[in-house]
Amino acid sequence: MITSLSNERVKRVRLLQAQRRARLRQGRFVIEGVRLIEEAVLAGTPLEFVFYVRGIEEEGRARALLATLRERGVPLLEVSDAVMRACSDTETPQGILAVAEIPRLSPPSPLAFVLVMDQLRDPGNLGTILRTAAAAGVELVLLAPGTVDVTSPKVVRSGMGAHFRLPLRQQGWAEIAATLSGLDIWLAEAGEGQPYWQVNWCRPVALVVGGEAEGTSPEAAALATGRVTIPMPGGVESLNAAVAAGVLLFEIVRQRAQRA
Repeated sequence: MITSLSNERVKRVRLLQAQRRARLRQGRFVIEGVRLIEEAVLAGTPLEFVFYVRGIEEEGRARALLATLRERGVPLLEVSDAVMRACSDTETPQGILAVAEIPRLSPPSPLAFVLVMDQLRDPGNLGTILRTAAAAGVELVLLAPGTVDVTSPKVVRSGMGAHFRLPLRQQGWAEIAATLSGLDIWLAEAGEGQPYWQVNWCRPVALVVGGEAEGTSPEAAALATGRVTIPMPGGVESLNAAVAAGVLLFEIVRQRAQRA
């Protein structure tokens, strides 16, 4: 059992949890909990090693996961409760975590359904949007400058496995413009633009969603070919970014299903 915070693997986990630079340099991030590790296994994502605490194998789902990991030759390292608390990004650790390779999935070509996140700074919102985008069948998510790091622990937890299903790219605006060439680019705006049900979402499209605090950037506005809004007869000024993204993404799903 690992009990020391000076252990090299323990120090590495803590560094990956704390520093974006370390995650990018190593191409690794930390995933916590049975569900996320199951998602990684299903996706075939390489796992470098796993920390777990004594007693977690008494739960059937965790026991089955540990057995699968042993069969695949993943190093399983028992750690003390104190080490797990130090390594976890949550107040109540789930008792198991892994160092995993950051997936880099390839999008299809040509693209027909892209989501661009612009200046979204809340990690919980970004993770929720990624989960929604995966459910809606988005082909690629682009993360524009000013958006929270997609590999940060809270984004990964809130995404609930989306990182293993969605192609994700952090790009500058010149690269985003090149990636979106040939697509209709719709900018989501509060109170300005075409009602979302009037837009023809059956064409190859990119949807740009900004953060609640600052909205979308001038670079996004310059790139957009149109603006779309969600009318709110209740008089509310704006919706949470994750809620707005869900409404718009599933209108695209609805229109395309009707057209099929």
